[in-house]
Amino acid sequence: MEPINGKVILKAGREKPVRQRHPWIFSGAITRVEGQPKPGDLVLVADSHGRVLATAYYNPQSQIRARILSWDVDEAIDAAFWQRRLARAIAARQLLALEPQTTAYRLVNAEADGLPGLVVDRYGRSLVLQCLTLGIDRRKTLLAELLADLAQPDGIIERSDVDVRRKEGLPLTTGLLWGVNPPDTVEILENGLRFQVQLAAGHKTGFYLDQRENRAAVCQPHLVAGKTVLNVFAYTGGFGVYAAAAGAGAITHIDSSVEALEQAEANVALNGWTRPSDEYIAGDAFEVLRYYRDAGQTFDVVILDPPKFAHSQQDVERACRGYKDLNWLALRLLKPGGLLATFSCSGLVSADLFQKVVFGAAIDAGRDVQIMRYLHQAADHPVLLSFPESAYLKGFLCQVW
Repeated sequence: MEPINGKVILKAGREKPVRQRHPWIFSGAITRVEGQPKPGDLVLVADSHGRVLATAYYNPQSQIRARILSWDVDEAIDAAFWQRRLARAIAARQLLALEPQTTAYRLVNAEADGLPGLVVDRYGRSLVLQCLTLGIDRRKTLLAELLADLAQPDGIIERSDVDVRRKEGLPLTTGLLWGVNPPDTVEILENGLRFQVQLAAGHKTGFYLDQRENRAAVCQPHLVAGKTVLNVFAYTGGFGVYAAAAGAGAITHIDSSVEALEQAEANVALNGWTRPSDEYIAGDAFEVLRYYRDAGQTFDVVILDPPKFAHSQQDVERACRGYKDLNWLALRLLKPGGLLATFSCSGLVSADLFQKVVFGAAIDAGRDVQIMRYLHQAADHPVLLSFPESAYLKGFLCQVW
């Protein structure tokens, strides 16, 4: 059992989120810290009257000073605790019955699985672990050993190379945590489609696993068969491969990375298709879309899956301008009756705000836009009701007139 090395006392009136089981304690909610907890140590969280509410891990270097692990103050935070939480998360994924058609998916989704700061993705026989916080980073060796026992992988690698670690006072780091290193490129199945993924070098943990259900929803044969498709921010071709599988006509993939586009083309070929009419365009998405607009080129289907535009609250206004410009350009390129699948993965941009942004783009483009379907992250990326921040991916499948 880990020792409790301090107590965080909340300001009067600031205990409500904790009582409602929100796991974050911000610096502004704290009146004082008793004891001398070191970064990453366990602390108790108490209200202004000293009543203990929860157990958390502590980091004085972060704006989020404490992240709650348990609201049962009698629950020991020990190896058995971490084992129970990991086992619960893994069991939840087994309920989804993804395998054998899908061999890559999220096993642990941080706060949404009661494990704040920990992300674990499975890619076939390998696991990729991300430590987003100091509290998790301190315990990663134990967590890797527990995961090895529970999930039986060949190896577990770390991809803690995300900028959010800097807010925790942590360096970016990667490497082997347990077992054997996976090959440079691994092959996965997603809904029966084949993809090659670079676990050590790809975006996020190698692939955008959260878009799995949206790829299937948007790229159905009755929606895209025989249609011209513009796949913007294509990365390694996720949406494009699904569109090809559904019998789409010419597909144009746009991405800033030549290497990603080469992998996208390889993924199409991996599934046995020869598509001479497809194009792979390396360039800035905004500039390419403006070129198509000026050239009068149109498409039946446009898919916009941009990276995160808002990394902090001060980025939100700028991000919304970017989303509006992007969607305005896409709307200018769509044929009447065409389909727009548009996404935002910026957690700080709510679904309501994103809808207003797309509405503004529609007004400026002079187009009537109907939302056919609301889109969100896949079921292996669950949303915790008491932690709305875990609902970060939102999107719309729209028909445009």
